[in-house]
Amino acid sequence: MKLIIQIPCLNEAETLEIALNDLPKKIDGIDEIEYLIINDGSTDNTVEVAKKWGVHYVVTFKKNKGLAKGFMAGLEACLRAGADIIVNTDADNQYCGEDIEKLVRPILEEKADIVIGERPIDDTEHFSPLKKKLQHIGSWTVRVASKSDIPDAPSGFRAYSRDAAMRLNVVNEYTYTLETIVQAGHEKMAMTSVPIRTNAELRASRLFSSMFGYVKKSMVTIIRSFMMYKPLKFFGSIGIIAFLIGLILGIRYLIFFFTGGATGHVQSLILASTLMMLGCMIGIIGLQADIIAANRKILEDVQYHVRKIDYERVKEQEEE
Repeated sequence: MKLIIQIPCLNEAETLEIALNDLPKKIDGIDEIEYLIINDGSTDNTVEVAKKWGVHYVVTFKKNKGLAKGFMAGLEACLRAGADIIVNTDADNQYCGEDIEKLVRPILEEKADIVIGERPIDDTEHFSPLKKKLQHIGSWTVRVASKSDIPDAPSGFRAYSRDAAMRLNVVNEYTYTLETIVQAGHEKMAMTSVPIRTNAELRASRLFSSMFGYVKKSMVTIIRSFMMYKPLKFFGSIGIIAFLIGLILGIRYLIFFFTGGATGHVQSLILASTLMMLGCMIGIIGLQADIIAANRKILEDVQYHVRKIDYERVKEQEEE
């Protein structure tokens, strides 16, 4: 059983060695542990620090591509390197390395394919009260969208089985954390969470420059993911609401018409007709989007089998 721990990096020369030193060297049930960094366009000596420490693999982007693309590139590299389990953690040593054993245990026991670390958000001192509240609201929204019970959706401290990693796709350019949960919930992958510890903050978060920007990007990511994986429900709900409002206005106009008071309410009739037609159009869009989603699912299944054949061939060559 081979575990690869991947770390996305952007100018992390000052904190990377601290994070690497905190990682486990041995875990019961794991035969081999290797380490990989994703150099996301760093301009400092992050790569030199990693190589000097003894990192086994380095994935390098010449230009910064963002956390989501870096995460997927890391997964691809880990799979090609023969990983059976992949753990993602941060280069700023936010998460306690010893807790990686907690993350991989449900996968080793075949109880889950994806395990997400649940941070003690309410007890984290460097989180402001507003950020704590927004973290809880965001996690609740993701739980609703994914029909899962993950309490800490934004957590980047995660473990994936080989099979789960081969099924993942991230299309947004902001972050992988929210979209992958929605996708996993839609695909009915076995997900669970475990309580983890966090370390003192070494630097400010680089994922967002302001709380408003974080909320905006997170909500766009959640809505877009919901539209991708539940298009009929998303567009159907909007279409039904528009149609019902139009129907109510239409009934209201008819009441005025039959009671002799329709004069002056023509605007209501026009608005009712517009809303009812708009509702029908949105419903049709929902049906078309649902057909596209079904085709995407077929393509994802094809992609999964291609990845499986490719990566298993690489692993067989290594064993030979």
